[in-house]
This record gives sequence, structure tokens and C-alpha cells, in this order.
Amino acid sequence: MNNTLFVILGPTGVGKTEISLRVAERLGCAIVSSDSRQIYRETKIGTAAPTEEELARVKHHFIGTRSITEHYSSGQYELDALPIIEEEIAQCGSALLVGGSMLYIDAICKGIDDIPTILPEVRQDVIDLYNEVGIEGLRAQLQLLDPVHYTRVDLANAKRIMHALEVCIQTGRPFSELHTGQAKKRPFDIVKIGLNREREELYDRINRRVLQMIDDGLEEEARGLYPQRELNALNTVGYKEMFNYFDGEWTREFAIQMIQQNSRRYAKKQLTWFNRDPEIHWFHPDEHEGIFELIKKTEEQKDIKI
Repeated sequence: MNNTLFVILGPTGVGKTEISLRVAERLGCAIVSSDSRQIYRETKIGTAAPTEEELARVKHHFIGTRSITEHYSSGQYELDALPIIEEEIAQCGSALLVGGSMLYIDAICKGIDDIPTILPEVRQDVIDLYNEVGIEGLRAQLQLLDPVHYTRVDLANAKRIMHALEVCIQTGRPFSELHTGQAKKRPFDIVKIGLNREREELYDRINRRVLQMIDDGLEEEARGLYPQRELNALNTVGYKEMFNYFDGEWTREFAIQMIQQNSRRYAKKQLTWFNRDPEIHWFHPDEHEGIFELIKKTEEQKDIKI
């Protein structure tokens, strides 16, 4: 058996879909999505989810399988996706992971620390604490419960401080003891294929894709979700800008411009994250031959030809 997980990753709008379909057809396997937004069934347009034709062309996992009302995390994704990946490898010899969500990719390639799911009452207690004492009070509590993590965490990021406090309170142990950051050993090899374009080209594609989403009905989709705007799944590019427009804070034109701008910023953030990984083999999305040659060499090294 080849026993390899191929990962196709890259920034939003770079063009992962078409090459991933071709690679999946070449490998004879399904696509395991690592997109943390496309997993929600109510947000098809704003997340540029695969079309019905693309889903029919190649089987996909984790596309539209959850509701925005459900809490879902990278830790749960690791638990859900690993058995599917191992099944794909057992059946096809290889598996294909595709997406741009950094934490989801890391959850599979490196693993998430075994931190428990936070109980609702613990989460509410920490929220109440924040409302009562503010971020300064949270910092003081974290310094008391976990002085090691206090020196590492972004002390301006209330959400990260709150999460660390939740873990400390629920487990009775310092967050730093549980959050090791050590990579887990996987029962398969991992080959990462990164896609990128020149910045001007990438940003132009992102701008045009946003306009295409508008034409496809993003505004109507967002209006239907507006009553649920406080959900964490909707605190994301495309929807939060539209909600500001619906609130009368922005004009429609400005909201669209901000979706474009925030999408470009997210792409930059993704690339900064990915560029730290020396294991990624980078290609322009149009370099099909180079991508397939890399896959072929990987297969041949294990005496398997596709």
C-alpha cells in the first residue's frame, strides 16, 4: 500500500478546487475537505462551497455536514477526519486532504493536544468573569492559575485568555501542561502541495470571486441568516460585512469592498502561516504537470505507479 496522505493547501481564491478534482480522479480517492467554513450547510455561497457538479464528479467529505448552530472545533475535526482518511488509504492506497483552514490542516498533520471539550457551565462562568472584571481581571486570574502560559499568551486577546482559563478551571491543571504543541505520529506519510500565485494575480482573483458571490446571491443568503448573526460560525468574512450593511452602518457598495479587502487580508494571513512550513512543495495552480510529477515520484519511491 502507498500509505500516503496528499495535502493540497493554499490561500483563499488561489484555485484549489479544479486541481484537487484532477488529483482525486488520478488517485481514485475522495476529497477530504479541510475548510472550516464549507463544513456548514447554510453558508454555501459565502464559503464558495463546491458546486453540485463538482460534488458529483468526486466524492467529498465534510462539505455541508454540519449546521451553523452546532459547536465544532479543530479538535473534533481531528477525531472525525482521521478515521475517514485511514479508510481512504486502506481502500485506495492514498488519501487527499484539500483546503486552506490552517488549524484543520494542522489537526490532521500534527494533531491537536488532548484538551477536553469545555462544559457550557464552565464557559459561562468565564464569560461572567470577563463581564465582571474585564480583560485585566482575566489576566490576573490566568497569572495565578498558569503563570507559564501567562508569559506566552497574547495578553491583548481576550478569547485566548478565556480559553486557557476554561481549561484550567475544568481540568484543575495549568493549560500549559496540556498544550504541549508536540506533533503526533501518524500511521501514514504526508506530502504537502502548496498553491500560490503572484500577489496581484491572487488579489484580482479574490476581488472577482467576491463579485461572483454577490451575483450568485450572497446578499440573499446573508439576509436569511441575519437573525442568527451572533453565532460564531457567522463571525466570518462575507457575512459580518453584510450584517453591517443590513444594520445601516455601511452602504452595500462599501460592504462589498470590505469583503474583498478582508478576504485579501485573510489570504495574506494564510500564506504567512503556510510559509513557516518547510515541508510544503509550492506550485502555481496551473503547473499541473509538476504537481502530478511530484505525486508520481512519491508513488514510485514506494514501488507503486498510478
